[in-house]
Amino acid sequence: MSRDTTMSLACAEHQRLSRRQLLAGTGASLALWGLLPRSAIAGTRDPRLLAMVLRGGLDGLAMVAPVGDPDYPRLRKALALTTSGEGAGLPLDSFFVLNASMPYLHGLYQKREALVVHATATPYRGRSHFDGQDVLESGLGGVGRIDDGWLNRAIAGLASAGRANPKGLAMGAVVPLVMRGNAPVLSWIPNAYNIPLRDSTVARLMDLYGQTDPKLAKAFADGMAINRLGAAGGMAAPARPAAAAPAAQGDGMGAMMAPAQAQPAGARPFRDFIETAETAAKFLAAADGPRIGALSYNGWDTHANEGSIKGQLANRLAGLDAAIKAFAEGMGPAWKDTAVLIVTEFGRTAHVNGTDGTDHGTATCALLLGGAVKGGRVLADWPGLADPKLHEGRDLKPTGDLRALLKGVLRDHLGIPAGALAQTVFPDSRGAAPVDGLLA
Repeated sequence: MSRDTTMSLACAEHQRLSRRQLLAGTGASLALWGLLPRSAIAGTRDPRLLAMVLRGGLDGLAMVAPVGDPDYPRLRKALALTTSGEGAGLPLDSFFVLNASMPYLHGLYQKREALVVHATATPYRGRSHFDGQDVLESGLGGVGRIDDGWLNRAIAGLASAGRANPKGLAMGAVVPLVMRGNAPVLSWIPNAYNIPLRDSTVARLMDLYGQTDPKLAKAFADGMAINRLGAAGGMAAPARPAAAAPAAQGDGMGAMMAPAQAQPAGARPFRDFIETAETAAKFLAAADGPRIGALSYNGWDTHANEGSIKGQLANRLAGLDAAIKAFAEGMGPAWKDTAVLIVTEFGRTAHVNGTDGTDHGTATCALLLGGAVKGGRVLADWPGLADPKLHEGRDLKPTGDLRALLKGVLRDHLGIPAGALAQTVFPDSRGAAPVDGLLA
């Protein structure tokens, strides 16, 4: 079912670029890939990009609900959002509503700083979390062994252009696959992870940073000093740097997919979401900081008691909304040059299962937001939810390739040429043309 108010990923609107946009975009493309001297575009743009990975398979039909599809209420039953009453979503257009747990995102949408891409998926068509995440983060057309990710390969092709810093930023206990590779990456563990550093690890990090990055070494020393004071006097400690070497991803699907825990009395609501986002913003907004970052949030595997209106999924969506707010506000004036991609490895089944949850599916939705985004739109070639139109009789059918969205952002925001995207960043992806018109 095609809709006039949405756009097909394959046939997104083509816009005439202004002279300023054309010159800036062309200059950035050439300089970032080593074809123009650094001084050629110095001071023209200073773009930032953050990729958020939601691990576990986000239920896109619960975050952005197609209330205009006549089959939606039948399939989703108690999980269905509505246009009025207790389960009412926040209106996006005449067909889609946003989960009411995300009012800040809705505000960005109304300001035309956020858009939704629906019925999209990676090329992966299996139902394994690990394989699905590997395909999502590797940028390959299918499951295969690879040691680097598409975001690191994008950074590796960038030279310092203007004030841009070719280093990447990885938030978390390990460097995720999407950010592993030859390009230098700063890894940082937020306090919310509650991972202690042994004295021997601290000594090695001090030695490493002292030889390679004096500014980081000083920040690390200051942070550890405050951390020791916090341990003695109950002060909150700042985020801590993690070892820069890549590590194996994940520590078991049970831990990765654990639902949100109840907040202790007096605890900061959604601390695990907010502190990671706040710290990422501090790095990316800094004048001499990295410009491209990645972080992930676990807990989206909603097999039982999903609670899309009230319950575990609604709570996690509220946490994600709080993270978006913390990051956007933390970026300050740099928000105008920022784009944030929010993606997941696959969606959930269209049908509700016997435990009021949903199982591993295929298509879902992705988000693109930021001051640099041309938002206020839902992009979708909607396939419909009638039983004959479901993928394998159970899932929302994918009508768009997620790589097309990623390519559009990398091309128009960072200036990476389409040829490099198709050959190097996303190998063998010529069939997934970059989406046009994503950036303001």
